[in-house]
Amino acid sequence: MVDTAAERAIVLLDDVDRSLAREPLLDIALGPALLQYIAAAGGPELLRLYRPRPTLAFSGRDAATVGIAAAAAAAQRAGFAPLRRGPGGRAAAYHSGALCIDHVGTEPLGASGAGQLPIKPRFIEYGNVLVRALRGLGVDAELGPVPGEYCPGEYSINDGHGHKLVGTAQRLVRGGWLFGTVILVADPEPIREVLTSVYEALGLSWDPATVGAVQTTAPGVTAADVHAAVLAAYGNLGELRPAELPAEVLELAGSRSARHLLPAG
Repeated sequence: MVDTAAERAIVLLDDVDRSLAREPLLDIALGPALLQYIAAAGGPELLRLYRPRPTLAFSGRDAATVGIAAAAAAAQRAGFAPLRRGPGGRAAAYHSGALCIDHVGTEPLGASGAGQLPIKPRFIEYGNVLVRALRGLGVDAELGPVPGEYCPGEYSINDGHGHKLVGTAQRLVRGGWLFGTVILVADPEPIREVLTSVYEALGLSWDPATVGAVQTTAPGVTAADVHAAVLAAYGNLGELRPAELPAEVLELAGSRSARHLLPAG
């Protein structure tokens, strides 16, 4: 599915410092904006790493749920900005204790449309890239779901002891894909607390004990350690070429940010 490391180049947008100061509404709009921008341009493949401010990212399915107003209010009370995200199936929460990744690439559609795209292989391939990165830090990382986890997915990453550490999701447009990742490195308790209130409002059952963090299973590992490990793991796929976030993408994200607001109450 991919080129060899010797032939492959990946543009690296190391957006950690700027994202910590950026408003969550603009930050959540950047992934889909990058997808739209790269798909229209036909490339290049791109990797954005960032650290978010507290955000409760609701899916479109959540936004159509009767309890969405109460769920958004619960998130707001807990200090998490309630917003609508691009990829993903159910509500997820993250804060500056997480490392997030937007991996964007291009791929022409087959004759039958999006069904021709390798969605499952991409989940497996990049999920295993992240598993290897975490194992290198001493985490007993495994690819697979945890029963009762929040935002359940077949390709979550767990610690082998019933805790979800990483969530991944994909979004497809004509000619391009976005593989989004949230790695919870530290401070899982606020995530557990806000999701308890949010999932109750949405009428969803789950087990709060499944929320885990890298530091819980590998004490002493920092967000900087995870950042370095992820860069090293992706560097094995190809040459990482550092660049600045294009001004056009920031403008595009700003122009489409209203799409990430939840419907009024």
